[in-house]
Amino acid sequence: MNETLYVQLLNLAAGAFLLAAVLVLWRRELAVIIRVFAVQGAALAGIVAVLAGHEHSAELWAVAAGVLLLRATVLPVLLLRALAGAGTAQRETAPLVNVSASLLAAAVLTMIAYAVSKPLVDLAPSPATRAIPIGLTVVLIGLFVLVTRRHALSQLVGFLLMDNGITAIGFLTTSGVPLVVELGVSLDVLFAVLVLQILTTRMRATFGDTDLDELRELHD
Repeated sequence: MNETLYVQLLNLAAGAFLLAAVLVLWRRELAVIIRVFAVQGAALAGIVAVLAGHEHSAELWAVAAGVLLLRATVLPVLLLRALAGAGTAQRETAPLVNVSASLLAAAVLTMIAYAVSKPLVDLAPSPATRAIPIGLTVVLIGLFVLVTRRHALSQLVGFLLMDNGITAIGFLTTSGVPLVVELGVSLDVLFAVLVLQILTTRMRATFGDTDLDELRELHD
């Protein structure tokens, strides 16, 4: 893979990775949010695949396949199953911050990410490190979703966005992480989602809803 193609493909995958995070802020339908998260998982796998092609690394190709399977297939399927068990709560009805303000916040978070990561990029400038601010932006957007959304599944997606962003930063800063490390992290995330899916199902069975505001009113 020549350098020009490498840069173009890396920029394309990183751009799709960031765009998916912004779309999560834009949409309120939980099924759409989960599908957008699946697209982001595919974009993350694309980033790893581009690095694998550039480094001629069979291990990275295996990691890219694993990322695609877990983050673009397995996790979204688990989230959709949890959503199916949520009954009528199929939409984020009352986020703490509206869509317009959320998109504005995303722009601000992007500028913060670029400002914070500039010293790291300047330390070792390369096409991969120049994409680090995108990974950091996704982490910040995931944290924003986690804080401002009220539905349990929306908050779970926010947590997974943060994990995707951290994973992307790891790959971009090191041009890949050992396979065993990625497998360990992925299994941790998978187990966390399985536990949260069980908790969500039990919340639905016990209280009839997974909206945190509704549960708070029930407690009061």
